[in-house]
Amino acid sequence: MPAKPVFRAKPNAVETVFGRRKAVIGVIHLPALPGSPDYDGADMEAIIATALAEAERYRVGRVDGLIVENHGDIPFAKPGRLGPETAAGMAVITRAVRMETGLPTGVNVLANGAIQALAVAKAAGAAFVRVNQWANAYVANEGFIEGPAGEAMRYRAWLHARGVKVFADVHVKHGAHAIVADREIGEMARDAEFFDADAAIATGQRTGDAASLDELKTIADGTSLPVLVGSGVTPDNVGPILAIADAVIVASYLKRDGVWWNEVDPDRLAVFMAAVDKAR
Repeated sequence: MPAKPVFRAKPNAVETVFGRRKAVIGVIHLPALPGSPDYDGADMEAIIATALAEAERYRVGRVDGLIVENHGDIPFAKPGRLGPETAAGMAVITRAVRMETGLPTGVNVLANGAIQALAVAKAAGAAFVRVNQWANAYVANEGFIEGPAGEAMRYRAWLHARGVKVFADVHVKHGAHAIVADREIGEMARDAEFFDADAAIATGQRTGDAASLDELKTIADGTSLPVLVGSGVTPDNVGPILAIADAVIVASYLKRDGVWWNEVDPDRLAVFMAAVDKAR
């Protein structure tokens, strides 16, 4: 049974965005964008074409929505070090993906670029943003990361973009949480809700690692928000996950050879969606 709300009640964000619960959200891992270390000068039209090809594979494979992510920009910069070229590039790509597929589309600007993601979402007509650290603070691969909720919600209001939902990770991967060790995972889920997130995301420790069912249940029991799993979902575990979660964000399993930087493999996607159909 979910916990009592700690902020005003709101409609289920997963159902609002995707028109259903038990939704499947595919991730478009963009290649290196202008301004990132591995950017090789590729024309933006070529980058957009790559993103649209991925989006079409997902659409044909029957996912319920997409999220555009600048995963090719490794090593990621802290939010204050992200240049305007990142937001500009992601905005034109995200709009193209949304217009081409007609699918609800979200944005994740790494690392933890909540302000940039909201700007992209406003410009591109995206439905939601993913923010990996929304409340509290932690030590990430990029260093000390503070939750941007207060600044981001004021920026969202200033943009007149209150319709853009915030999907917030709880106990996010790729980091150590020693500085918030006195906050149990269920409490951190409530913190995200208290700071007006619209959904809570459970993850494993690294990209492609599965969140444990115990941690997923702890997060679900700690908040009245809809809960998603944001990494490590496969045909083998999607049934038990969807018995608890409202949606899954899936990428690595669906890529050729299960490697995140490869293209979507239609055969792997078909196997995955067959397992989802059974779970639903």
